[in-house]
Amino acid sequence: MSQFINFLFPLIWMLLIFIVSGTPSEQIPKVGSWDLPVKKGGHMAAYALLAALWLRALASRRPAGRAAWLALAITVLYAISDEYHQTSVPGRNGTGVDVLVDTAGAVLGLWGWRVVARRGEAWPP
Repeated sequence: MSQFINFLFPLIWMLLIFIVSGTPSEQIPKVGSWDLPVKKGGHMAAYALLAALWLRALASRRPAGRAAWLALAITVLYAISDEYHQTSVPGRNGTGVDVLVDTAGAVLGLWGWRVVARRGEAWPP
C-alpha cells in the first residue's frame, strides 16, 4: 500500500499544477513589482517539490542515482507538457523560459533532498 501512496503524491501534485496552470491570466492576482520573481519562484518551488516527490516514489524500486535522473526526466517532460497546456488557456502562453525555470527548480529540489539526506538520513529516505 505504501508503494501506491508514494506514487499517488506526485500524481496529485501534477494534477494541482495542471489546475493552476489552467487559470486564465485575468484571474491570476498581480503583486506589483514583485510579480515576476513571485511567479518564477512559484514555478521553481512547484517543480522542486514535484521532482522530490517523484524521487521518493521511484527510489523505492531502483538505485537512488537512477531514481534521481528518472525523477528529473519525468519532471522536465511534465514541465514541457504543462507549458504546452498553457497555450490553450486564455491570456496564457507557454514559454521555453518557464521550462528552464521549472527544470532549475527540479534540479534544486533534488539537490536539496540530497543535502538534507547527507546530514544523517538515508538517500532518499
